[in-house]
Amino acid sequence: MQRLASLFPIAEQLGDYSRDKLQGDLSAGLTVGVMLIPQGMAYALIAGMPPIYGLYASLVPLVLYAFFGTSRQLAVGPVAMVSLLVAAAVGPLAGGDPSTYIGLALLLSLMVGLLQFGLGIARFGFLVNFLSHPVLSGFTSAAALIIGLSQLKHLLGVDIERSHLIHEILLAALQQVADIHVLTLAIGVGSILFLIALRKWLPAIPGALAVVVLSTGAVWALDLAATGVNIVGSVPGGLPSPSLPPMDVDAARSLVPSALAIGLVGFMESIAVAKVYASRHRYEVDANRELVGLGLANIAGAFFSAYPTTGGFSRTAVNDQAGAKTNAAAIFSAAVIALTLLLLTPLFYYLPKAVLAAIVMVAVFGLIDWEEATFLWRVDRKDFYLMVVTFVATLSLGIEAGILTGVIVSLMVVIYKSSTPHTAVMGRLPGTETYRNLKRNPEALTDSCLVVVRMDAGLYFANVNAFKDLVMEIDAEDDSLEALVIDMYPVNTLDSTGVHALKDVIETCRRNDVSVYLSGVKGPVQDVMNRAGLTSLLGPDRFFHEVHDAVEAAEHNTSLDPANLNLPTRTTADVS
Repeated sequence: MQRLASLFPIAEQLGDYSRDKLQGDLSAGLTVGVMLIPQGMAYALIAGMPPIYGLYASLVPLVLYAFFGTSRQLAVGPVAMVSLLVAAAVGPLAGGDPSTYIGLALLLSLMVGLLQFGLGIARFGFLVNFLSHPVLSGFTSAAALIIGLSQLKHLLGVDIERSHLIHEILLAALQQVADIHVLTLAIGVGSILFLIALRKWLPAIPGALAVVVLSTGAVWALDLAATGVNIVGSVPGGLPSPSLPPMDVDAARSLVPSALAIGLVGFMESIAVAKVYASRHRYEVDANRELVGLGLANIAGAFFSAYPTTGGFSRTAVNDQAGAKTNAAAIFSAAVIALTLLLLTPLFYYLPKAVLAAIVMVAVFGLIDWEEATFLWRVDRKDFYLMVVTFVATLSLGIEAGILTGVIVSLMVVIYKSSTPHTAVMGRLPGTETYRNLKRNPEALTDSCLVVVRMDAGLYFANVNAFKDLVMEIDAEDDSLEALVIDMYPVNTLDSTGVHALKDVIETCRRNDVSVYLSGVKGPVQDVMNRAGLTSLLGPDRFFHEVHDAVEAAEHNTSLDPANLNLPTRTTADVS
């Protein structure tokens, strides 16, 4: 059983299956399945695919993830963000040919799946750390605007050329104001208001399904299609047949950057929501196994007419609220989709595309993260500016360029922070043996002939200059300096460049008749210093466990007078 569970996490989940869990999974499966029908069709439009492909993407991937995924509440399927990325990737390559477009979307699904599966097997789940929360918030907020406005052509009933630049979409819409189909606009705006009202006052009613049923019935009864209201039309029935995605090497090469973006962004969206509900229900999700589960879902989906999928925020919330206890809920959702494909597709003939656009707009505009922006402005301005840069880049440069810009700027921030660690000159708190940062504790006692310094980071190639600059500045500005105590307790790592920097500091201080003492050196760092000869260079008697012990040794071995420890604090207090 344990070996089976290692391959199929659902086996462990079903090990103690009970009637209560079955009821919860069945209720959640039916609810999410019903929700997926209109939502999947709407998201297919974002991806530039016929609506039926939204249902195809809601079938096989759900079943595969149910067997291999570790989250018990995550609802996998088509999502707005990935759908938009698919359209951005495939549109320029399809040349306006619908069959080529569909084939490239399925090829992209296969590539995304292989990428995610490979990263999971290689245990590269840590890559998610390179997409910081401000970057994701900025990207998601901008993408939400692009996704919502991309549906204007369906909401207004006009032909707007596909674009993923917000200014191009708005300009094209303004140029066709005179051609707006008023009845289509009325249906779309009415659907938006209806969905918002249901969400606010009757949240128990599945708004998307309700508006689909009512609008389809109204269009059929009043024959509104004859007046120019754009409808879905014939929807092919039956389950998708297995087929091989087109293997076009040139197209695959062109799709590699998009596959990477979709694979990482989709995984990030999925793992973020999975962790929220895992924490709420007190179990663990494995990032690497999640990559494997999502990868297999996309690989299998590519052979059954599914474009790339991932876990969705809104559906997962509904899945949890409806009582999902295990991944069996996803299998029940897939059964609802399969039943719809087999029996119910003719009912969607008169469904207005304006209603699907309304469903998309209401869903995605809630992703614009105003709260996160105000929070970052209040707490961390650097992260706020990082969010703004990603937001503006996504709106002005496009989806893929936006996320790439955010990642690059994030890495630049990491490198900058790594190369400029927090450093401090310390003094002794009155009446204690405790030493603290002078900038935050101006009452701390100091001696003009002795300085205690600390760097709150490992000492390695990226930050050695910051460390040397701190020490050299102190040594150069005061001719009375006789001893330097370096608090090494925050230093967890020491590389070869750090060894050379520390050696330079020791030798420079010796030339200036300044004694160097180290305190709080940890075992791994001490091992490196021993192998590098720094211990013998400095002398074993210059190493101490506590800062105060090092200070006392310095006072004893030099001409320092402990009575001087009540002088005004030094001006060099903090470098950060």
